[in-house]
Amino acid sequence: MRDAVDDFLDQWAAQRKDLDLDAMGAIGRVLRLSRLVSTQLKEYFTQHGMETWEFDVLATLRRSGRPLTAKELAARVMIGSAALTNRIDRLVARALVTREAVPEDRRSLHIALTDQGRELVDRTVEGHVRNQRAILSALDDSDAEDFNRLLRTLLVSLGDVR
Repeated sequence: MRDAVDDFLDQWAAQRKDLDLDAMGAIGRVLRLSRLVSTQLKEYFTQHGMETWEFDVLATLRRSGRPLTAKELAARVMIGSAALTNRIDRLVARALVTREAVPEDRRSLHIALTDQGRELVDRTVEGHVRNQRAILSALDDSDAEDFNRLLRTLLVSLGDVR
């Protein structure tokens, strides 16, 4: 079975027989997979009245089990402080999170889920997990474990560690 990446690899191979295209194929597939998965996730969250970034912020707060400072939240969702401020403003306007001064450091803010935000993320996460499983349904359990292991190895090698 061939995929779309095979076509551009064939084109490169025809033009430049000297190139080792294995890495190009792997990276091309990762990028295409990322786009396809992002599209499916976006469709799921749209059906639940939110954007992917909204779920990301709400889920980060929910799994943390406590309010987070804006700095902690920005680090966990991997965005800059300006973008986070805009996102928090939008979530506050929807009554999904609150923003309160940290008593011991008035320059910092705690971001916390409201009851409505907690209910939304709790209601959405179960279907999100099912949707992710469906996205990976072409892989059996063993392949899924191998895939996770290989992706983890690559992420760690690129410095994505905790």
